Amino acid sequence: MSNHTPSNLARPLAWLLLAALIFATLAPIGLRPVSGFPVGLERFGAFAALGFLFAYGYPHRRWEVLALVTLAGAGLEALQLLEATRHGRPGDFLVKAAGGGFGVAVAMAVTRMTALAGIPLDRP
Repeated sequence: MSNHTPSNLARPLAWLLLAALIFATLAPIGLRPVSGFPVGLERFGAFAALGFLFAYGYPHRRWEVLALVTLAGAGLEALQLLEATRHGRPGDFLVKAAGGGFGVAVAMAVTRMTALAGIPLDRP
């Protein structure tokens, strides 16, 4: 059997997304990717995806994941104060924290529903 369970695949994706968010958040504003969606929705969605991937990848560490995602949002907002073309704002942090929390909650719901349906997520 393969080691490529859904949760094992989520782990490297979570770390890659965190690295991408660090770059996108701390790079000069001209290097920031733009989707065309409102910036608040971009922040919320990015951190929702981050929270989901970490919580799904580490299903027995939900509190640690929630702390990691929240601290990442706070830290990135604080570090933006060091970049001349960026700005850290408490409101932006709140959007990131809400998105991260939402992603963790969705991962918990998906994990619970698959368990109730008898679908194993982590097989050796």
